[in-house]
Amino acid sequence: MAKSAPKKASPVSRTGAPPINIGISEKDRAAITQGLSRLLADTYTLYLTTHNFHWNVTGPMFNTLHLMFMTQYTELWNAVDPVAERIRSLGYHAPGSYAEFGRLTSLPDVPVKPPQALEMVRILVKGHEAVARTARELFPLADKASDEPTADLLTQRLTVHEQTAWMLRSLLED
Repeated sequence: MAKSAPKKASPVSRTGAPPINIGISEKDRAAITQGLSRLLADTYTLYLTTHNFHWNVTGPMFNTLHLMFMTQYTELWNAVDPVAERIRSLGYHAPGSYAEFGRLTSLPDVPVKPPQALEMVRILVKGHEAVARTARELFPLADKASDEPTADLLTQRLTVHEQTAWMLRSLLED
């Protein structure tokens, strides 16, 4: 299914509040917000996939994967708030509907029929790597705007996603 182009971020309407003046231009804040919105959508989509797999995993690795997936979906759940709050700090509304996330995410939806355990692991490896790529694409924008808080957030997210992909991938090796 082809996705429509994501809507451009629009700043929060401020009546009575002074304009945002944090040393990052409106244009740069808008561009960074668009990237962070994609990161938020990818993170939330991966959270849903991981939680789904936690519920539906079966087979000889059930206990190991069930617990591993719970740890992973909990980490992802805790990650969405800082991303959304960074978007708000830049003066924009954070996306929060399934429709918005569906338009913004680079990840495919979870299969309707739960896959076998090792296929779940493969899907999650690809998902974590995709989220890492989304985060990595934002660094040039954050660097250009001297947006250290966003760069710090991206570094933290990259560390988690790259390490999780490595750990999951190790389960697939012979």
